[in-house]
Amino acid sequence: MQLKYLRTLLEGQEHIQRIAGLAWSPNQQKLAIATSDRHILLYDDAGERRDKFSTKPANAANGKNSYVIRGLAFSPDSTKLAVGQSDSIVYVYKLGESWNDKKVICNKFPQTGAVTALIWLTSGAIIAGLEDGKVRALHCKSNKSQSLYGGDSICISLAPNTKGSGFLSGHNDGTIIRYYLTEEASEPLGRVVQHPVPPFALAWPQGGFCAAGCDQRIIFYDSVGRQQRCFDYSRTEGEREFTVAACSPNGQAVAFGSYDRIRIFAWSPRQSAWSESASKEISCLYTLSALIWRRDGARLALGSVSGAVLLFESVLKRTIWQDKFELIFVAPSQLLVRSLAEPTQQMTIESQLGLEIDDVRIMGKDNFLVGRTEESLILCDLTRNLASEVPWTASGRHERFYFENLHVCLIFNVGELSLVEYGDNRILGSVRTEFVNPHVISVRLNERGNGNGRENKKLAFLLDAKTICVVDLVSQQVSGQINHETKIDWLELSETAHKLLFRDKKLRLILVDNYSGKKQTLLSNISFVQWVPQSDVVVAQSNSNLAIWYNIDLPEHVTIQTMRGEAIEVLRENGRTVVRTQDGPSEHSYQLDEGLVEFGTAVNDNDFGRAVHFLETLGDKPAAKAMWHNLAIISLEEGNLRVAQRCYAALGNVSKAYYLAEMIEQADNFEQSTGNPGIHCPEVRAKLALLGSDLRAAERIYLEQGDIEAALGMYQQLRMWDEAVALAERRGYARLPELRQQHMDFLLETEQQEKAGQVLEDEGELQRAMSLFLKANKPARAARLALKTPHLLQDEQLMLQVTEGLVHCELYELAGDVAHRLSRPEAALALYRKGGAFARALELARVVSPQEVTALEEQWGDWLVSRKQLDASINHYIEAGATQKALEAAVGAKQWRKAVQIAKVLDEPELIQRYALDLSKHLAFAGDLDGAEDLLVRANLYRDAIELLNRHGKWERAYVLGEKYLKADQLRELFVQLGSSLEEQGKYRDAEKVLIAVNEPDLAIAMYKRRELYDSMIRLVEKYHKDLLDSTHLHLARQLESRGKFKNAELHFIASGDWKSAVHMYCSSSRWEDGYRVAKQKGTEGASQQVAYMWAKSMPLESAVRLLSKLGLLDTAVGFACDSGQFEFAMELCRFAGKPTDEVHLKIAMSLEDEGKFEAAEAEFLKAHKPKEAILMYQHAGDWQAALNVAEQHLPDAVNEVLVGQAASALETRNYQDYEMLLLRAQRPDLIIEHYKQESLYDDALRIAEEHFPAALNDLRRLQAQQQRGQLQSEDSAGDSRAYLQRAAEFAKREQFRKAAECLMQIDSSNAEDSATLERALLRAAEIVNQFLEGKDAQDLAEALGPRLLAIKQIGPAAQLYLAADLPKQAVDVFIRAEQWSKARRLAKEIDAELLSYVEQQQKSRLKTEGNVEQLADIDIISALDLLAEQGQWQRCLEKAKQLNASVLQKYVAVYAAQLIREGDCINALGLYLSYGAPAIEEHFNIYARIALDCLSLREEQSEGGQVWSRLRDFLYRLLQSLRASDHVQAKFTSNAEQYLMIAHYYATRSACRSLPSLQPVAVRLSLSLLRHTDVLPVDKGFYEAGMDLRQAGREAEAFVMLNHYLDVCEAIEEGSGNLVDHSDLAATDFPSSVPLPEDIHLKNEPNLHEEVREWVLAVSMDQQVDQLLPNDDRGLYESSLGPNDTPCLLSGYPVRGRQPVTFQASNNQVNRDVWSKFAVAVKMSPGSQVTDIIAFVEKWQGTANYVMH
Repeated sequence: MQLKYLRTLLEGQEHIQRIAGLAWSPNQQKLAIATSDRHILLYDDAGERRDKFSTKPANAANGKNSYVIRGLAFSPDSTKLAVGQSDSIVYVYKLGESWNDKKVICNKFPQTGAVTALIWLTSGAIIAGLEDGKVRALHCKSNKSQSLYGGDSICISLAPNTKGSGFLSGHNDGTIIRYYLTEEASEPLGRVVQHPVPPFALAWPQGGFCAAGCDQRIIFYDSVGRQQRCFDYSRTEGEREFTVAACSPNGQAVAFGSYDRIRIFAWSPRQSAWSESASKEISCLYTLSALIWRRDGARLALGSVSGAVLLFESVLKRTIWQDKFELIFVAPSQLLVRSLAEPTQQMTIESQLGLEIDDVRIMGKDNFLVGRTEESLILCDLTRNLASEVPWTASGRHERFYFENLHVCLIFNVGELSLVEYGDNRILGSVRTEFVNPHVISVRLNERGNGNGRENKKLAFLLDAKTICVVDLVSQQVSGQINHETKIDWLELSETAHKLLFRDKKLRLILVDNYSGKKQTLLSNISFVQWVPQSDVVVAQSNSNLAIWYNIDLPEHVTIQTMRGEAIEVLRENGRTVVRTQDGPSEHSYQLDEGLVEFGTAVNDNDFGRAVHFLETLGDKPAAKAMWHNLAIISLEEGNLRVAQRCYAALGNVSKAYYLAEMIEQADNFEQSTGNPGIHCPEVRAKLALLGSDLRAAERIYLEQGDIEAALGMYQQLRMWDEAVALAERRGYARLPELRQQHMDFLLETEQQEKAGQVLEDEGELQRAMSLFLKANKPARAARLALKTPHLLQDEQLMLQVTEGLVHCELYELAGDVAHRLSRPEAALALYRKGGAFARALELARVVSPQEVTALEEQWGDWLVSRKQLDASINHYIEAGATQKALEAAVGAKQWRKAVQIAKVLDEPELIQRYALDLSKHLAFAGDLDGAEDLLVRANLYRDAIELLNRHGKWERAYVLGEKYLKADQLRELFVQLGSSLEEQGKYRDAEKVLIAVNEPDLAIAMYKRRELYDSMIRLVEKYHKDLLDSTHLHLARQLESRGKFKNAELHFIASGDWKSAVHMYCSSSRWEDGYRVAKQKGTEGASQQVAYMWAKSMPLESAVRLLSKLGLLDTAVGFACDSGQFEFAMELCRFAGKPTDEVHLKIAMSLEDEGKFEAAEAEFLKAHKPKEAILMYQHAGDWQAALNVAEQHLPDAVNEVLVGQAASALETRNYQDYEMLLLRAQRPDLIIEHYKQESLYDDALRIAEEHFPAALNDLRRLQAQQQRGQLQSEDSAGDSRAYLQRAAEFAKREQFRKAAECLMQIDSSNAEDSATLERALLRAAEIVNQFLEGKDAQDLAEALGPRLLAIKQIGPAAQLYLAADLPKQAVDVFIRAEQWSKARRLAKEIDAELLSYVEQQQKSRLKTEGNVEQLADIDIISALDLLAEQGQWQRCLEKAKQLNASVLQKYVAVYAAQLIREGDCINALGLYLSYGAPAIEEHFNIYARIALDCLSLREEQSEGGQVWSRLRDFLYRLLQSLRASDHVQAKFTSNAEQYLMIAHYYATRSACRSLPSLQPVAVRLSLSLLRHTDVLPVDKGFYEAGMDLRQAGREAEAFVMLNHYLDVCEAIEEGSGNLVDHSDLAATDFPSSVPLPEDIHLKNEPNLHEEVREWVLAVSMDQQVDQLLPNDDRGLYESSLGPNDTPCLLSGYPVRGRQPVTFQASNNQVNRDVWSKFAVAVKMSPGSQVTDIIAFVEKWQGTANYVMH
């Protein structure tokens, strides 16, 4: 626990100002401080001083300074304050509710001694400890006090327990005494322990008590006084005696005060031990004299002898719950919950078991709290400040809590539902269920008084989906179980739990009486149902009706009223009951009859007086009758006769009212005579039973009184003689014979002969009984009696009468039985036939007339058929051999099995054709497809047999059967139609099988293509057109790529072998990872590396480094960057990756070298630590001095090599002097000698050897001698390459350089020793031309030599040769042919700027030829875009253009759109502008207009269900917004676009209306309104659509005019002249008469429809009953036409007429109110239809509509 200083209430003084006492009110609102000057200070909960009053002495004569305050204590209700004083008195001050209330003394208790300690227990008593050792109880109600016990020494301290039912008193001799004021004491009273020192600091926490004093020790005792723990601070420096102690309200913490210090000890529930948790040292506080905890345990106030009062916060921890609540743990088992929105609202939650609360959650819309301990669960209702703690075992914390019920919490855990009532520390009940939806659980807890004082707690829940169980939570027993045939989705008990309502999945509402178990269906199609609060009235919604049962006991009396919207709740407040409904954005309320609601409540609460008073106010209303009736029944059940009499009187039931008046009189007499309630009178009880038709109960009452005469009289009076006789027989009534005779007399007098005959029959008087039966015209009774009695059959006269009577009554079978018994078989047989008793007739015929058996069987069958007993007649027809009749009967009775068996017997097709189809359907359903096929074939129904097999997927068999019986064209047509039907049903595999069966794989392929089932399409192409497989894959890939389905496109690209296109697709759409994956899997290693490099370039640098490192391609990427000249990017990659940049510097140097920037290249070579390469660069460039400088400075070992190279260069120029000097400087005389030897210059060689290399002299001299002797013959002939070389050298020495070059050029592949010799000769020739020739000589040789150098790949020397010959263009061409474009550009830039454009043009041409878009884009993005456009790769073209800028994008969008328009694809052209935007550019206006006109010319079937027109409408709307914001707002095209927008809107609206039956009339209006725009629309299209809509609407006269005009227009189109069109029939319209004629008629591809119109018009023209004119309205115009001042309706196009049209906030346009209402209703009824989009667009276009639905 932590102590946090909050504030100082009173400052300490320099002298003693002892705080005499502190008291905190239980409601936590007031803190009282008793000061040393005998004043009481009152502070609020925020620590602000609010009041002050002074105390008074017991005796005013002694003066104000005659006492000091010894103690303070608040009353349990926080309204009173007790003050204990040293002048032997305790005053009780009434503080009042508010701060300003006057403080008055309401009680005073004089004592025998000075008060030393004071507490006020929550049980109500004030406990005062006195100076003489007595402890007294003071009672405010009686203003009396009593001594509880007395100690041997002064009482120095008092400590209450946490419950406030007992206390401890500490005495000066160390005695601690325990005392309880209640009888709940579980611990012994009296002295508990003898503490070593006076226990000035005494507290009673949970589990024991503790004390401390001047020995500086704190001792904790258990409940019987055994020491548990001792904290000894006697050796602690600065510690002094403990003077005061206080226990926290929950008993889990104790505070002890001493000098300048306060110590807090806490109880650990886990360790079951006390420990010191906090210690606070406060300097200059001095000794503590008072200590008090606030009731919630969150604050601790302390006072000292210096007069200081400090306020501390004592908390364990605090948390914030979702920024809504603050949870303050003041103890392990206690916390405070404070609302952050309303900080004054606070609730204290404490574990009653003292267990640590370790988990707290606020749930249920922040109204409920759930806390957990190790052994319990704490549930709190934060709104009503109710808490419950119930035992709960650890369950893994998987419980689910439901807080929908305000009185009880539902807890579901592992299939068990537990209920906890807020404020009750026990589980109300537990049941097993898997259905925990709150809608299928209902709990009622004493929600309305039941009048008998018993608790009424019921639970209804689902045992399973179809069974409801009702449990009495008081007795924990099942009170009812309801089974239902359908699943249940909602249930709820009434507030009294007498009734149960539930709804099943079929939306039926069922009412169950929980007492009787009676179940009754109330209503169907229920979407909402609820009990009205505080009543038994039910409200339900069925479709658009509101059903109200004001008296649920009479469910047939229901009040129905119409409503709008969906019911959402029933509210009852302020004397009104309303049903709230939601209708779209609007809400409506429907008020119920509050009087009827009150009546139902009164009846159910048995408040009859209130119910009668209410009914009397109703008068003669229809509902009153049922209420009077219901109240009468209930009052009778309750025994209230007067209320029942009043009810029957109101109902006009005079007999019952009079009867009840007699009962009331008898009841009053009985009550006056006996003093018992009149309802207990036996006569009254018997009459009540009679009134309730309970005769047995009335009989029992009479018999209990011994009055059998009254019981018999009751039965006789009710004409119930049988019951009277039976009662007399049971009771042994003495006058029984007389009673029987009276019974017989009564029967005869009332002409009940049959009943009298039955009595006589029972008594054995058969002859009289027969007479009476015949007299009563009951011959059947007489016949049965005669058949049972043989001697009666002997009376022929009697039997004749019986027979005649039976025949007269048409009892032929019984008459036949009599005739048979009288041995008259022919008559019996005839009677049996006539009576339909054919079984008896057959039985008799088999004996007396066997030849008639067959005819009887057929007659029996006919008779059964006439009685509609077809199934029973089948066997009889079979027995009679009537097979055709048997088949008809079997089919009629749907006895298919028998019918099939019978049909198999028949051989003639004509006989079975009539029933073959039905029988085949049955056989197919039963799985006997073969039998069904055979039956149809036998009946010659071949086409039906084929269709049957097709329906069951037997395509092959059907095809074989068709080949056998049908023609080929019929068979193909049948199967193709079947395939189309299966396609429409989505059965594509079946359709494929059908089409394959008729050898039409192309149709199957086309089907799969239409349905975008490309896998199946490819499968068929691979099987039937393998040569087209690759092209199909490629086509699908392009199509899928354009739709953005890249994964599918990739599969097809790969399948076609074109993996590069897949990579390009992914890269162009910035899906680099997929592009890299494809390149790595399918391409070369270089391709994947190139993709990775481009991927990295598209990313931030750090991400690029991470990516390349991850792929292991960092070095490769650096190489790519260098090769492409992007050195800065390469450097950045190296820098971020921490790699050396030597390689990059080397590549930079090489590039600079190629550009001729040798000094910069040298610096880069040196940065790359490559001086050798710098040296080689200078050597190649011929700058030997620079090479030598680099070698001397950076690579001394290479100096000799440089000198050798320079010497070789000098040798090539025949500068032998420098050659010798340089080699000698390099110390390589051997090379000079070797050269001279090769050139046969032995004299020079000997000279050098003598001076610098003597070792070679002998060898040289020998060789010279051999040459001179002619022994060394020349190996070269005149045409040999060596001879050419030797001759060239000689020419060069003679400075005949052209001849030397020409001589070298004579060497070719035919005479050269090897390719190296040829290459050396040509290069030497080039050097000679470069160094020594110029002018025409140089040009001639360069033109001849240059191509040869190119042929051996010597690009640089060839270019240098042309440059030396002053042929710069040829030099540039050299690099162009080698595709070294960078060098070509660099050379062109240095020589001539015009050549630079020539290079770029050549490079573009080359890239275009190769189709290399990516490189071309790096050079000229426009050319790249043109190339993509030429290739038809529009998607890539537009994406790249989009990356460039908007103007370029719109240029190519326009080009693509124009191409689509030329191809007739206006829909995709429209989609193009919707995707990329339509700018207000004048050059595009023609394209916009063409798109609009082409889309508006489409047929309804081509508009994709109207979506094309909706998109066109949106496109034109956006375009107009751009136009109005541009300089073209006044342009003609703007007005045209507005007209196009209106037409597109009408078309989109018409398409939406056609999808809903309720808006079909509006669709017709729109078709007519569009005719005023036929100057824009194709005129024949407009009149055709209007005419067909009018014809479909049944308006034939108008349809005739429109379609006749349509035919005129079509003829004019075919003739090419508009003069043929007669406009006279349309004079009263606003349709334009002069309109442009389309090139083709609208139905040119549908000639059948055109001919149908022509035939219909011709037929109607011959019909005189059809008026062939357009009707005019009151304006003299056709109804759709606009007058001069008319405004067109935005939704129908008709003139806006009528009152209050719907207007808009942003325009002057209007809509007819009736049309808008229809649309509003359609939106609510069909929110997913296109109508919703129409309304949304109109309000976006014109502004919000000024329309409110009522």
